[in-house]
Amino acid sequence: MTGRPYVAVVGSGTATGELYERAREVGGLVAKRGGVVVCGGLSGVMEAAARGAAEAGGTAIGILPDEDRGRANGYLSYSVATGAGQARNLAVVCSGDVVIAVGGEYGTLSEMGLALKVGRSVVALEGWDLGDHVSVAASPAEAVEAAFGLLGV
Repeated sequence: MTGRPYVAVVGSGTATGELYERAREVGGLVAKRGGVVVCGGLSGVMEAAARGAAEAGGTAIGILPDEDRGRANGYLSYSVATGAGQARNLAVVCSGDVVIAVGGEYGTLSEMGLALKVGRSVVALEGWDLGDHVSVAASPAEAVEAAFGLLGV
């Protein structure tokens, strides 16, 4: 890894309430540690992580499934239109040096699997526990600490 660490934050596009706030806290903590948040660029966990990063004065990059940036959430610093649909999940995880999964549904599970397949470490917060393959965190602070620890930062 060279330069600032890129942390992919993945999770449900329909997250609200406590899960939204946890993802927002993850994004803010990543930014405060000097990391760049990478996400899918839409709503739910993706929006929350980007919002947390923006509120902390950090950078958030959204890798969008669409051909244009029209559906991107308003907290992104940069957005990348892929036109790739769900296949953009691979671009999200490959863009991160490490992945934090916050909650999530089957799309999140696919991102976790892809991340592991391409050699990215994964930290799970309130989501899929894949045994020895994934570090499980109990709080946003623990998730971010684990992610940066896995990077040796």
